[in-house]
Amino acid sequence: MSIKQEIVTIENVRKTASLLKEVVLTTPLMKNNYLSEKFGTNIFFKREDLQQVRSYKIRGAYNKISSLTKEELKNGVVCASAGNHAQGVAYSCNVKKVKGVVFMPTPTPKQKIEQVKMFGGDFVEVILIGDTFDDASENALIYCNENKMSFVHPFNDLKVIEGQGTIGLEILEQSKVKIDYLFLPVGGGGLASGVSSVFKKLSPDTKVIGVEPLGAPSMSTSIKNQSNTKIENVDKFVDGASVQKVGDLNFEICKSNLDEMVTVHEGRICQLILDLYNKNAIVVEPAGALTTAALDQFGDQIKSKNIVCLISGSNNDITRTEEIKERAMLYAGLKHYFVVKFPQRAGALREFLSEVLGPNDDITHFEYSKKHNRNSGPAVVGLELKNPNDIDDLIIRMKERNFFGEYLNDSPDLFQVLV
Repeated sequence: MSIKQEIVTIENVRKTASLLKEVVLTTPLMKNNYLSEKFGTNIFFKREDLQQVRSYKIRGAYNKISSLTKEELKNGVVCASAGNHAQGVAYSCNVKKVKGVVFMPTPTPKQKIEQVKMFGGDFVEVILIGDTFDDASENALIYCNENKMSFVHPFNDLKVIEGQGTIGLEILEQSKVKIDYLFLPVGGGGLASGVSSVFKKLSPDTKVIGVEPLGAPSMSTSIKNQSNTKIENVDKFVDGASVQKVGDLNFEICKSNLDEMVTVHEGRICQLILDLYNKNAIVVEPAGALTTAALDQFGDQIKSKNIVCLISGSNNDITRTEEIKERAMLYAGLKHYFVVKFPQRAGALREFLSEVLGPNDDITHFEYSKKHNRNSGPAVVGLELKNPNDIDDLIIRMKERNFFGEYLNDSPDLFQVLV
């Protein structure tokens, strides 16, 4: 008998759903006409971004805290989170009048930190420490043991998994059609473990697809290796779904339940964040766009099918908008950065503008300092193109006139230093 059959039961998930009724919204299952028309299929969004804490995390957090004894509740709870789980724990602590200490990575967006403080009120203390979720988690566990408090894990906990699994019950109750594909975002694996367990029992013909960021493929790597594997270097941009190692319990469940794992480039995620806002006025965080960003990888497979994409959260910091736009344009081949070698003579810039740049090319970034006693001086130049296919001819013209120095898009370390 598999682990998922032993511990994640429909009976327990249904009991959890009854417990959560007073604190959790039944979020809508809504057809998205824009993406449905684009892919020639029926695409429905499960809108967990509309929860009162703007993500699904309240489900697992409240269920876990509710399972503690009176003595455990009196001692208080501790959690570690990049944001959404922290908000779920904070809200739960406030509702149940329980002391909570929340450890968050130092780079966590300010918006998420402020939300945690708002939802927790006087019952929650926030401690910023470390660079990653794993750093924060290590310190949280030490603090938890020293103070004899209860740890509320964001994903590697049965009660948390059962809480997230209630989303699966809602989807199946709300859907008026047979669901052919279900796309789930995967970070630590708590959501995917819970919802996939429900679907494998109640809708076994549905193909369940897990989606991770390309820069944090922890579950994909673990399933490929057939062993829970820690990734040393992760891209933390998709902060709600970037962990170095998934939960051991989550790995065992997901490797049995998920029909497929796919990864999505962070630039593609950014494109979908902008598309969802511009086309549908839906605000999502990077993790919230994961499932929709994976659709183009399936093409004809999903045509004329019924698809559900779980939109996990909308806690996006507005200060990240420029970075999101930049990453989307880089991914689309519309934004390019160069080190340009300008001859140290009058008219060099004029020649670059008139002879090298195309009529639709726009300079968006320019850094240059004249260096005396040199034949040429380097400038960092950012260019925005109207058509991504124009880049090859642009580079040819730069090389023909000896302006070309280095293409920075292909040199990420140098790019980070210069731009």
